[in-house]
Amino acid sequence: MTTTTDTVPGGTLTAIEQRGIEPVPDDERNGNPFQLFWVWFAANISVLGLPLGATLVALGLNIWQAVIVALIGAFGSFALVGIVSVAGRRGGAPSMTLSRAIFGVRGNAGPTLVSLLSRLGWETVNTTTAAFVLLSLFSLIAGDPIAAKDSPVLTLVAIAVFVVCTLLVSGLGHAAILVIQRWATWIFGALNVVVGAFLVATVDWDAVTATPAGSWSAVLLGIGTIAAGTGIGWANAGADMARYQKTTAKAAHLIASSAAGAGIPLLLLIALGSLLTAGSPDLAHAPDPVAAIRQMLPAGMAVPYLIAAFGGLLLSNHLSVYSAGLTTLTLGIRVKRVYAVTLDVVVTFAGAIYFMLIAGDFYGPFITFISLLAIPITAWLGVFLVDMLKRRTYDPAALMDVRRTSAYWYRGGIEWRAVGSWIIAIALGYTMRGMGQDGTAWIATFIAAAVLYFALGGARPAQKETDA
Repeated sequence: MTTTTDTVPGGTLTAIEQRGIEPVPDDERNGNPFQLFWVWFAANISVLGLPLGATLVALGLNIWQAVIVALIGAFGSFALVGIVSVAGRRGGAPSMTLSRAIFGVRGNAGPTLVSLLSRLGWETVNTTTAAFVLLSLFSLIAGDPIAAKDSPVLTLVAIAVFVVCTLLVSGLGHAAILVIQRWATWIFGALNVVVGAFLVATVDWDAVTATPAGSWSAVLLGIGTIAAGTGIGWANAGADMARYQKTTAKAAHLIASSAAGAGIPLLLLIALGSLLTAGSPDLAHAPDPVAAIRQMLPAGMAVPYLIAAFGGLLLSNHLSVYSAGLTTLTLGIRVKRVYAVTLDVVVTFAGAIYFMLIAGDFYGPFITFISLLAIPITAWLGVFLVDMLKRRTYDPAALMDVRRTSAYWYRGGIEWRAVGSWIIAIALGYTMRGMGQDGTAWIATFIAAAVLYFALGGARPAQKETDA
């Protein structure tokens, strides 16, 4: 892989990225913070923001409360993603590889496995939703409704098309993602604006204005739902796209680019989903919200809507699959990055088949899934961010050494203070969920993990590390 003529970090547009999880040398790091704006903007212009908005109305919030909740949940959670990206700039490695320095080369297995499950879950959600989009397009062409379970062959074709499109970009790697995410954002973003404007014009405003305000507990639960369904789910990938950033990139710029890049499209899409649902409450319980919204559009608008929906999901999946490949390698699977990516999409292909041809409900399991995984990911995030307070550098050799000789071996390969803080915080979070405190469980988990790890001393420097 050559780097002397690259216009984007990580290689050329059409070359397969050969680098796996090993830290990026300084002479290959030529990224800038504004690139993260486009990366996160593109990853969040998918139609999955619409059902999140519908969920807020189902919680009893009115449109103004939903907008405020979306603002806090989306921008706030992606600011945390931006902070994790600062660690990527410091260490030049993916998030879960850097996590070895915190939890130990063996102790990191638990957080890494959870992160992989999170990524695979999001990819399954993206793939399933995109396949529904293609079935809707097929329905327009055929002139008759097509149900997934009634047309298994077409369903498999729809899933395969999306998976192949994902693999073409994620397989190429970092450089291809940077270029495609930026330019595709303009195309699919413009389609979203046109369709969104039409949908707003059809809203039943009397029903919207008649919606009463929800309780403060509902607002808090809404913030938790949005944070868990947006930035928290991406927190463990924050460093993955920042590892090619120049070492001189300012932390504030990385954080602002991440928060604004994701927050702007999420705020608009979640607000639109809330607005449509307030005007038509049945959307909150639709088994296929993509098709339900399509039915609100004339044929002339349905086609651009479905194209925008497919494109937005694809842009999100590019990044998720790329990150999943790196996380798979961090678990210790010794294959090339492109093969790890291929393995991940095979798993999500199977998951999409289950959701579309077997499961009775899709978005119910979706909300449950992101809520459950938000707990261990939030606990990991609390420990990770506290560790960043002291740890300014990472030992590249120690990150890649999983033997006793690693400076991150600690005791038996485990940094027990970090792992213990993580486990205790998870137990607290799930206990609170069991008591019905869903809205505050993830917040309590984050605080508990951070406070406990801080009280235990925070980062422990590696043997060859300096506090630069």
